[in-house]
Amino acid sequence: MTALRLLLVDDESLVRTGLRVILESEAGLTVVGEASDGDEVERLVEGTDPDVVLMDVRMPRMNGLTATSRVIAQANAAGRRAPRILILTTFDSDDYVYEALRLGADGFVLKRAEPEELVRAIHTVAHSDVLLYPAAVRRLAALRPRDAAADGLQEAGLSHTEQGVLRLLARGLSNAEIAADRFVSVETVKTQVAGILTKLGVRDRTQAVIEAYESGFIVPG
Repeated sequence: MTALRLLLVDDESLVRTGLRVILESEAGLTVVGEASDGDEVERLVEGTDPDVVLMDVRMPRMNGLTATSRVIAQANAAGRRAPRILILTTFDSDDYVYEALRLGADGFVLKRAEPEELVRAIHTVAHSDVLLYPAAVRRLAALRPRDAAADGLQEAGLSHTEQGVLRLLARGLSNAEIAADRFVSVETVKTQVAGILTKLGVRDRTQAVIEAYESGFIVPG
């Protein structure tokens, strides 16, 4: 199996050093670059082609929100898939985390997480078809005021079946678990999820679930 290529982005050198030590001790992971600020990220992504970017959100000059947005825009402009982005944060209630998820980050992990939890989070955002920490995403959504102009997802044209699948995505179910719940094949679920992402104009299930909360289609609680 090809090792996952990781780019570390954090303004604290001690944090980057600690992450590198932890991650390079794990089989199947390799650190291909480091950045101390968000303004370095686009160039490094272009030069190192990482699978996953571990992105601090609070940095000088350019924060992780802007850097996340630019990395995704850079990939879109080049017609290629953006690297998965895993947000590094001190507090899981940080508004920056929620904004990063809205912008296209694939998940977040606390800086105080145990090494095995960090490694599991990396593999989840890189390979898995589940939402990372769905309960935490729900809690973050609950802290946000609902968009008064949103009328649900009706305008997106989601079918009744797709609406049901979206609710299961928000619960953190995998494609296989959704297939078992709905008595259909995994391939059918993959097609339904792809349809949901296309209709909502989002890049992954994390953004789809955020959209469902933002619109009031799913009420966190």
